[in-house]
Amino acid sequence: MSEKAVSSAGLRRDMEILEVLAGHGDGPDADGFGVNWIAQRLGREKSQVSRALRALEAEGMVERDPVTRRYRLGWRLFSLAARTQQSRLVRVAEPFLRHLATLFDEDTHLCVLRGETVLTLSSVPSSRAYHRVWEGVSVPVVMAAAGRSLLADWEDEQIRGLLRAALPGGLDTSIGGEEQWLADIEHVRTAGYAVTDVELDDSAAGVSAPVREHRGLIAAAISVSVTRAVAESRLREMGTAVAETARRLSAALGLPPGAPAPGPGSGAGGVDRSPGSGESAHG
Repeated sequence: MSEKAVSSAGLRRDMEILEVLAGHGDGPDADGFGVNWIAQRLGREKSQVSRALRALEAEGMVERDPVTRRYRLGWRLFSLAARTQQSRLVRVAEPFLRHLATLFDEDTHLCVLRGETVLTLSSVPSSRAYHRVWEGVSVPVVMAAAGRSLLADWEDEQIRGLLRAALPGGLDTSIGGEEQWLADIEHVRTAGYAVTDVELDDSAAGVSAPVREHRGLIAAAISVSVTRAVAESRLREMGTAVAETARRLSAALGLPPGAPAPGPGSGAGGVDRSPGSGESAHG
């Protein structure tokens, strides 16, 4: 057998182990599986599986609990998956951002939640000569207009807790108080978009809308920085257009047509639970 064939067979066996770990992580044994169980599941020798697991552990593809000695998927796999998902999100979103930037001649951004900050993944500029660079920049959620859209599925009390922790002295500046935040978020839930004041740059307002992935969970937000003073009716018009674009992007990401939003409470159970879009600079 050639060296290439041996290598391919070894890779195939490693993939079988990873698939077993990935396919049985939601039940009572979510803390991992022992070598014996994995070997039995695959119909392979325990010693062979043990060697493969040690090699995968050395590469960060699996990890072993120091107490239970059970194996589960490792940090490197999750890191690769996260980067793949984020890369696809940016790639799929680009034409939608460009559409809005051309339609309104305003900077348009794609933002995500990262802890208690909003991170801008991608921006499409307007025709203005001067632009602030927001790609790769994180700002506190309380300073981000897109944060309203990113928090739309959180329970109101969880939102209050986040706001109070971020600004213990109270929200009494132009970024709005708790009740204003909750009203803005309720508008996202009912109308599909939020219009908010902007704190971090010279924009007059920000218009944002949530983007959902295939399960209906909020994955990102589109945010448009409004640099010119415009009538309230114009802001509503922009909000409707941004919400529609966000819905189209959600469909492109796999959201089934007519799928209902999970609703308050569905957005606070994940690992990355805070706002993350990019309000100040993104409106």
